[in-house]
Amino acid sequence: MDRRQRLAILSEAASDDKETGMPGRPRLNEGPVGIRPVRLPGGGTTTLMRVMQTNACSLSCGYCPTFCGGRVKRTALSPEEVARTFMESHRAGVAQGLFLTSGVPGRAPRAVDRMLAAIEILRKREGFGGYVHIKLLPGAQQEQVVQATRLATRVSVNLEGPNDAVVRGLAREKDYSGDLLPNLMLAGRLSREARLEGRAGIAAAGTTTQFVVGAQGEKDQEILGVVGGLERRGLLHHAHFSAFQPVAGTPMEGLAPTPAAREWRLYQAEHLLRQYGFRVEELVFGGDGNLTLEHDPKTAWALVHVERFPVPLERAPYELLLRVPGIGPTAARRLVAERRRTLPRDAQDLRRLGVDAARAGFFLTLRGRRLRAGLPAEQLRLFPHGEHLTQGPWKTAVPPCAYR
Repeated sequence: MDRRQRLAILSEAASDDKETGMPGRPRLNEGPVGIRPVRLPGGGTTTLMRVMQTNACSLSCGYCPTFCGGRVKRTALSPEEVARTFMESHRAGVAQGLFLTSGVPGRAPRAVDRMLAAIEILRKREGFGGYVHIKLLPGAQQEQVVQATRLATRVSVNLEGPNDAVVRGLAREKDYSGDLLPNLMLAGRLSREARLEGRAGIAAAGTTTQFVVGAQGEKDQEILGVVGGLERRGLLHHAHFSAFQPVAGTPMEGLAPTPAAREWRLYQAEHLLRQYGFRVEELVFGGDGNLTLEHDPKTAWALVHVERFPVPLERAPYELLLRVPGIGPTAARRLVAERRRTLPRDAQDLRRLGVDAARAGFFLTLRGRRLRAGLPAEQLRLFPHGEHLTQGPWKTAVPPCAYR
């Protein structure tokens, strides 16, 4: 195959996800290269070329169609081809940044060396100073982690599970406590120290990780305990969650899919930990150790702590407003700034400030009166979460979570 054909296969997995999916924006993947709009850390957007350097792999990941026994067409790009293809797209104004990942064909350090070589060509020969995200592979050596933080804007190491047992259940070759977690923590520490010391260019956008949710009986409480601990220490910028979906032709194709609602609840809970000042111990988990699917995590917390409500709009501090369902950081800041001049009069004023008045009204008072007499009615369901979906395995030739 020529370079264009190989690139078409290796960028096929670059589909929208929670980080890059932007409703209302056209897909920018004209031609074979997977180009997607993506939100930048701190605000704004850019476009990334997202590609696997190779989809050849010797790992036994039970959820992935490119596992060692998978029947997919295998191909690869050389470091030179990755760099040249990206620079062609960049000079044409199509791609502003690069997201580079790879399968693990044989020895992981050799595959990581090829990824680092591609980025080094971009940085040193081509003089590209823009956004580069590298997903380090299981088995990467510590000196490669250090080099990655010097070359890339963001570094990710996917933990995939919250402990050794879960990760071994997903792929027998992967080592959570001896490889994945130490490498993620090393990259996070180097990035954090550089930021604190004012040194530029060391994984400036921080680190990310990902969890495959629901395939091995892991609990949300375990996952969020790991995420909260890393974020609290400044070792992780944010986490991604991928609800397990069985793929035809993989060892796990017979397992039941995980409801998408569970993935969404984990994202909501992670935002509470990272942006709202919540601690993992404050989140409400069921007897099975998972978040409820019926309420978002903040509403679930509020319903358990009814003694703290309603909150008076006139004088509640920012930190307390953040605890109100339907009020995010931006809306809370606007409320605090607005009431210095005038108080909101009604739900319409709250909506103008960015408040979800239907969710927040029961938990707020204005001039001594609750803004809503009761809680919003719960959504009626004909089926439990996820059971209305087709239960058969997906048919795809690409890793379902390659780009998180």
